[in-house]
Amino acid sequence: MIITIDGPAGAGKSTAAKLLAKKINFQFLDTGAMYRAVALAALNTGASSFNEPALEQILSKLTIKLEENKVILNGMDVSIQIRTKETTELAGVIATSKVVRTKLVELQRAAAFERNMVCEGRDQGTTVFPEAFCKFFLTARPEMRAQRRYIELQEKGVHTTLQEILDAIISRDLRDENREISPLVPAHDAMILDTSDMHMNNVIEVMHQEIQRRGMQ
Repeated sequence: MIITIDGPAGAGKSTAAKLLAKKINFQFLDTGAMYRAVALAALNTGASSFNEPALEQILSKLTIKLEENKVILNGMDVSIQIRTKETTELAGVIATSKVVRTKLVELQRAAAFERNMVCEGRDQGTTVFPEAFCKFFLTARPEMRAQRRYIELQEKGVHTTLQEILDAIISRDLRDENREISPLVPAHDAMILDTSDMHMNNVIEVMHQEIQRRGMQ
């Protein structure tokens, strides 16, 4: 059984997916970490540009495993490295790549095969798992999303400004919403939740109630 949670950066989808998965005893698939891992692999090549042939070459030698709270790239734990500003920015760029998205859709479907899983990302309910049991789309005002990300980065010791984060979020939104491959849009059958003024506990409760309403005890 698959439950998808899509939405833009800072809407709370990763936190919601982890908490919901724990509440209903499902596994959690962090697809954003997979894109970051590809970005890190690309950066590690030292190349200055990443066209489709270059990315295809990188993907041909790449293995990604998600183990508990760890991201394993080519046998190495890169859970911290994939969260840097440089990796985050490149992940947003290569997410528009057809070869990257095709490969990661394949890996995501394989990871969820015959499992009960909560999957979060930007195209889980529209492209990866269009027949998912229940779909959610989380959103929030850009200023609120930037504030959340700012606090998160401050806690991790990453120094940046709120304006820089807001600018990056707006830029990423435009890129995601207008990309040719799997643009960021709510699935037609997804429940849309604006989390701007919602506590995460309330978000989880609304989602849990919807899942139960659809027949899962």
